[in-house]
Amino acid sequence: MFDGIGFMELLLIGVLGLVVLGPERLPVAVRTISTWIRTMKKMANAVKDELEQELKIEQLHADLKKAEQQGLKELAPELQESVDKLKEAADSVHRPYQIDGDPAPTNKEPAVKDNNTDKDSRIKKSNQLDHSDG
Repeated sequence: MFDGIGFMELLLIGVLGLVVLGPERLPVAVRTISTWIRTMKKMANAVKDELEQELKIEQLHADLKKAEQQGLKELAPELQESVDKLKEAADSVHRPYQIDGDPAPTNKEPAVKDNNTDKDSRIKKSNQLDHSDG
């Protein structure tokens, strides 16, 4: 019954659209409808991808709980793979700005020199000098 739209149905819709809308407005209406359909497909794909990602995360959590119950020793290959993925994710969170080949910045030296701190220290010194003159 609902096995799809055939050629005859599309032809009938096209003729009705031509009669109702006219030849000037029909191309605009077709473009608008195709844009809506594309947008709806993109939204459906985004929701599907998000749900798949959530299911993967849920599976990783379940595998991690199993691994913790086993004491992270003598794990099944599937559990070991999940634990390794979680470790990689944790490492990537610790080093979010590391570029391939470049070492991660340490806490001893700033990754980016902030010129505002130099400016702030100069302003403080000039304010101290102004107050000491008074």
